[in-house]
Amino acid sequence: MGGDHAPAAIVEGAVAALDQGLGPIVLAGDREQISGHLAGREPPGLEIRHCTQVVEMAESPSQALRRKPDSSISVAAGLVRAGQAAAVVSAGNSGAAMGAALLTIGTIPGVERPAIATLLPAKKGRVVLLDAGANSDCKPSHLLQFARMGAIYAQAVMGVPQPRIGLLSIGEEASKGNELTKITHAMMAASVPTFTGNVEGKDVFSHAVDVVVCDGFVGNVVLKAGEGFADLFAALLQQELARFPELEANEQLRQALERFGRTIDYAEYGGALLLGVKGVCVICHGRSGPKAIAQAIHVAHEAAAGGVTDKIAASFGQPA
Repeated sequence: MGGDHAPAAIVEGAVAALDQGLGPIVLAGDREQISGHLAGREPPGLEIRHCTQVVEMAESPSQALRRKPDSSISVAAGLVRAGQAAAVVSAGNSGAAMGAALLTIGTIPGVERPAIATLLPAKKGRVVLLDAGANSDCKPSHLLQFARMGAIYAQAVMGVPQPRIGLLSIGEEASKGNELTKITHAMMAASVPTFTGNVEGKDVFSHAVDVVVCDGFVGNVVLKAGEGFADLFAALLQQELARFPELEANEQLRQALERFGRTIDYAEYGGALLLGVKGVCVICHGRSGPKAIAQAIHVAHEAAAGGVTDKIAASFGQPA
């Protein structure tokens, strides 16, 4: 029930994911509203779990979760805790989604701070950035754990055997950066075998590394700035192409632009994974449409099938 276009976009995205073989799927929310968007037909593999409450986007997450135990996000997280679902996907209040994951599903013992890991386009393939917004203030030990979890994510989902880890800073030299990055650099150099050193903002999308580590404040700024630049680039390109109508007839150019559009479209990357909790939790953009929701379900499916949670737990010395 969360998101700018809920529940219509969520329902349509879930049905599209079912068509891609990503079921079964449980939709947690108001049964009447959900059924209305299904036109009276529930596809095989789709279940509706009725909820009487919704956490609104403007609500305080902590207060809303306490006051609304039957909210759609709380019920969905409860299904994961009970083992009745492999993952929870939400496009609603991101603070509530993280709060429900922490309070209902729980964190993996040994993990100090769960982190949001998001996939970004790069010159060759994809790069994972974390933390993308869960923790504004971090300690060096938190960033060190982010690196460990990010490496496991890159191995399990991206198929990278030995993920290269980079620490986001204002210069490549170990002496560059603030106190947090300087101390973290020394810790990573001593304990992370695939640590390549500092990377700058320009390197995030160059595929200089497979995993970019930073605190949540910096990571969220990078993420939002990247989204804004992608929108700007697409708009400017469209303006320039409009000056040459004859180019519209060029089929090769049209196909190239379509591929380019898919590469920079956030909807192609679905949602971001909250690493460090005892289950798969995918947090989507609030303005996600059906395509982004279907892709987020794909991200959840990949993470669950790849055993990301169990592998992180094993890395932190807990039973898989």
